Amino acid sequence: MKNKDSNSKYYIHPEGWKFAFIFFISSYLLSLVYLPISFVGYLLTIFTLWFFRNPKRDTPKNPNAVISSADGKVCLIDHAIPPQEVQFGNNKMLRVCVFMNVFNVHINRSPIEGKIEKIIYKEGSFFNASLDKASEKNERSSMVISNNDGVQLVVVQIAGLIARRILGFVSDNQHLDQGERYGLIRFGSRVDIYMPLDATVNCKVGDRVVAGESVLAILS
Repeated sequence: MKNKDSNSKYYIHPEGWKFAFIFFISSYLLSLVYLPISFVGYLLTIFTLWFFRNPKRDTPKNPNAVISSADGKVCLIDHAIPPQEVQFGNNKMLRVCVFMNVFNVHINRSPIEGKIEKIIYKEGSFFNASLDKASEKNERSSMVISNNDGVQLVVVQIAGLIARRILGFVSDNQHLDQGERYGLIRFGSRVDIYMPLDATVNCKVGDRVVAGESVLAILS
């Protein structure tokens, strides 16, 4: 499925260039004072460009599939109530959580094709994103998206211990293709996907998954 977002043409996401520029200039200035220490800055410049890599992905063409929104490791599969701010009541949903470390691609993608009903940002703490309490306590951005059959999913970007910025590329009422880029989280974080309880899980805790490609579950 072809992604139509404006950032798809960049192999390095534009957000990364400003950080790389800062590290590069700082490294150059340090080299004028003490050359050996400047190499650390140059390494950080290279790491920053690598961190913000923005690869193309081959998204499965299956409207019933729930595709991973993040690269990383499945750290939790359970039944849980979505964040209070999305106002889904006290009904539990099937939740699959993917933890991203600093070495993963941090571009997040839509798990289904559908319309964004709402996006809600909530300030919070910065606990390690792999911990259970991160879903409730950490700073997060929750997106409610519904497919053509009216099935609603909640996709939550959660800031982690190092991550201090969640960036979104989309807005309310926007249509997303399955696997389309919709945001990123800087430097280590987590994405939780809430879906109907009757969805069939297609992964297990500990699995390594790829955003825009790996199928986490199949909707009934």
